[in-house]
Amino acid sequence: MAGQMMRLTVFVGEDLWHHKPVAHEIVRRAHDCGLAGATVLRGVAGFGAGSRIHTLGILSLSDGMASMVIVIDTEERVREFLPQLDGLFVDGLVTLDPVETMVPAPPEQQRRKRHP
Repeated sequence: MAGQMMRLTVFVGEDLWHHKPVAHEIVRRAHDCGLAGATVLRGVAGFGAGSRIHTLGILSLSDGMASMVIVIDTEERVREFLPQLDGLFVDGLVTLDPVETMVPAPPEQQRRKRHP
């Protein structure tokens, strides 16, 4: 997985897919397609096209906050996955970014390199 990859970021609101958060469905579909990995991050504050500021307050688990689903794989595999997003959500945004990835060596290997 080290080298030039592509990051797909999907910003979604609180849309549901068959009574479940759409972000979870995107992760499931990415997994089913065999993509390298996917993560969902939940926003705590922000605003979007409507310019209304949303916050995640202490008394509320949800006040219109968006989630980000981040998927990383090769450009070819990410682009093949894009049709899986069609029809899943009403409001959202999809971005694609080239990224360089690396996999750090585990701690044990690092110790061996320093102390032969």
